[in-house]
Amino acid sequence: MTSPIGKLTGGSALANLRAMRAEPTYDERGLVPCIVQDATTDAVLMLAWMNAESLRLTRETGAAHFWSRSRQALWKKGETSGNTLAVVEIRLDCDLDAVLVRAHPAGPTCHTGATSCFFHRDDGDDDALDDGPALPILLRLARVIDARRDSTAENSYTRSLLDAGMPKILAKIAEEHGELAAELPAGDDAKVIHETADLLFHVMVGLAARRIPIEAILGELARRFGTSGHVEKARRT
Repeated sequence: MTSPIGKLTGGSALANLRAMRAEPTYDERGLVPCIVQDATTDAVLMLAWMNAESLRLTRETGAAHFWSRSRQALWKKGETSGNTLAVVEIRLDCDLDAVLVRAHPAGPTCHTGATSCFFHRDDGDDDALDDGPALPILLRLARVIDARRDSTAENSYTRSLLDAGMPKILAKIAEEHGELAAELPAGDDAKVIHETADLLFHVMVGLAARRIPIEAILGELARRFGTSGHVEKARRT
């Protein structure tokens, strides 16, 4: 019997495929590789294996479940450590032979205590700061600012701003805003880029002083995708 999918062509095929829940193609062991990605930072966290039952449990519970090849058993990520993975979405690749789980991790993902399992570099060095693939630059900068804030022996420009308190930070934000405003209309591109970076940095120092994580700002921006600016402003009022 011919598969209904085989009869579909062109745009109608794509539309019908999107309307159906895709199922992965499991190998001869009944397994499919699963990549886990941080839904906020996009960092690749781990690689594990799923079978049909672990995928079903992941979908139904919203917590990542996998199949342990060594123990030959199902396991829920974080069932003993507490470092669970709250699933945001599940994707399959174009050949349906790999699964991508985007999730919010509760603590480090790797059993070593690292943020990501992928912290060994091909050149032999390990990522001591990022615990894995390099984070987007704003997240890396936020980590450095937080480290400066929390260090008792740090002597840096960032720490001097934080020690001076919010009045100093606000004065710098106002200063950098003025400098950007002066360059933005017709200034040299390099100057606009420089002043924008200065303003973003000082705003992030202010957020660190308030202990508001940059992930919260990125999450708010993500929430606004697909929403009209007029609608968003009307909601606030």
